[in-house]
Amino acid sequence: MKSLIFVRTFSVVLLMLIGLTETYAMSESSLDRRQIAIIPIAAQTASGDIENLKISLNQGLDTGLTVNEIKEILVQMYAYTGFPRSLNALGAFMSVVNERQEKGIKDEVGKEASPLPADYNSLRNGTANQTKLIGQEVKGPLFDFAPAVDEYLKAHLFGDIFERDVLTWQDRELATIAALANLKGAGSQLGAHYAISMHNGITEAQIRDFIEVLRKTVSAETANEAAKVFDQVLTDRK
Repeated sequence: MKSLIFVRTFSVVLLMLIGLTETYAMSESSLDRRQIAIIPIAAQTASGDIENLKISLNQGLDTGLTVNEIKEILVQMYAYTGFPRSLNALGAFMSVVNERQEKGIKDEVGKEASPLPADYNSLRNGTANQTKLIGQEVKGPLFDFAPAVDEYLKAHLFGDIFERDVLTWQDRELATIAALANLKGAGSQLGAHYAISMHNGITEAQIRDFIEVLRKTVSAETANEAAKVFDQVLTDRK
């Protein structure tokens, strides 16, 4: 009997210590809890890992992301991972929200995107957004070769999606690098968005912590590859 009581007591203490350790690790991160929650949601959407995505979606809501913020992340993902991944993730999120409602959990819906002016021009404003986001006008042989993709990037991604104020640009870039890090063959795009992220206020320390979140929530292989790309970006900047 005493042995059983000891085992139960030890288990409780061990769980408390694990919780304290996780809390301490979270407080020591240069990313806040909300930013940390964004990373696996975007990364697992990119890979189509729906089972783990549902876990991350629940954790994101528990952390304080609103329903509309998570919707916005998943909608944005179609521009980087394609409609199938985005739609599957949105379907998973819809089921998570419904399950939580059935359990009596009341999640904050959050604000809607502000309406755009009547004279809003997606291409014009998107070009301005892209230039501001990246720090310079974007042009080059690829866009001369395929001008349609240049127009779609400017008008739709940066004009229609990035103009929506449900998320900040830092939020959007964090989601973008998480998705690209978990996409095979997207190293050059990941490197470009690391640079864009830092241009928009995400620090080197935050990206290092971002990589460690990938290690814990996705895989060591994904994190190691993301770290290699980031190291190369820092080398090129020097």
